Amino acid sequence: MKTMGKVLIIGAGGVATVAAHKVAQNPDVFSEIMIASRTKAKCDRLAAAVEKATGYKGIRTARVDADNVPELVELLSAYKPDIVVNLALPYQDLTIMEACLQTGCNYLDTANYEPKDEAHFEYSWQWAYRERFEQAGLTAILGCGFDPGVTSIYTAYAAKHHFSEIQYLDIVDCNAGDHHKAFATNFNPEINIREITQKGLYWEDGRWVETEPLEIHKDLTYPEIGPRDSYLLHHEEIESLVINYPTIRRARFWMTFGQQYLKHLEVIQNIGMSRIDEIEYEAPLADGTGTAKVKIVPLQFLKAVLPNPQDLGENYEGQTSIGCRIRGIGKDGKEHTYYVYNNCSHRAAYEETGMQGVSYTTGVPAMIGAMMFLTGKWVKPGVHNVEEFDPDPFMEQLNKQGLPWHELHDIDLEL
Repeated sequence: MKTMGKVLIIGAGGVATVAAHKVAQNPDVFSEIMIASRTKAKCDRLAAAVEKATGYKGIRTARVDADNVPELVELLSAYKPDIVVNLALPYQDLTIMEACLQTGCNYLDTANYEPKDEAHFEYSWQWAYRERFEQAGLTAILGCGFDPGVTSIYTAYAAKHHFSEIQYLDIVDCNAGDHHKAFATNFNPEINIREITQKGLYWEDGRWVETEPLEIHKDLTYPEIGPRDSYLLHHEEIESLVINYPTIRRARFWMTFGQQYLKHLEVIQNIGMSRIDEIEYEAPLADGTGTAKVKIVPLQFLKAVLPNPQDLGENYEGQTSIGCRIRGIGKDGKEHTYYVYNNCSHRAAYEETGMQGVSYTTGVPAMIGAMMFLTGKWVKPGVHNVEEFDPDPFMEQLNKQGLPWHELHDIDLEL
């Protein structure tokens, strides 16, 4: 059984920064590390920061365009990683999966594919690769962040240990932190705003129910935080969970937003800055000799002027609280409720990795997922969502790697 291996991290943003730190903290599992992204200088800075913080030596870096399959194939063929950890943008999932198939590399990501020109995400595009990965004898692990990721593993753990039948599942995500900015997103602004401004979606009685964006909301009480206004969103892990746990009658995802954030978001939408279609703009040339017509996507331009999520950590206070609230029939045949969750301090995350808690809660599980594969605990040819694997060794590592979890039994779930 393999116990050490080479990992290639694609991406050099906040989540990749956390994942690289955590990979380097576990040299008994990860024998070699490479970080690759479109800008090699960012990878070099990240590698230097990780080596300084952890003492791990010899992190390699490379430039690669993750939209370009031949470039990816060339890099993967040369480096020959045991697993590729995709922490780039969700737009690039399919090109990276394709390159993995062509080069015989195993694959892991934290968010499902979405096309650039449509604010829509679902697993069908990636599930379509199942047979090819299976035939190649390669493992692809989908959605191994926190949500999706840990929330799905929490559900699998509840099903394994506490419930014979999960009937009601509510995934709750609260960020009670304060970054002292008028408006900023906690991860890539383009992905974040696309996610929030699309219609809500939840599962009930065997069908999908669509809502208007942020239409349904209610106060939920979060441990150590208190009540926060929580909004029903569409979130991808529900799509696989209702398939893998067919006893689920209703599954929903809730996320908190402050009024200031929502006010800015409303203005952004009203003035057209959340648009993802190209517009033509006549821009003055830098040398003052005239103008040139250029095409820009308003949301991509907005991303360029908003605070970089990687730079929020230094002054971030407060914590996140993410978990699963479950009701169903227990192993004893009686109805029970169960709440399993993690609270993560933005300050502690920053002190360890230089990133805020939202990046931390995604980057740590990505590392643990790669660890599960390399230590032989999560090896299954094909394309799989995380709840299809044994949750126990992953849950054990969450406690060891900085995301301890807590359980509450037979409480009022508020939902």
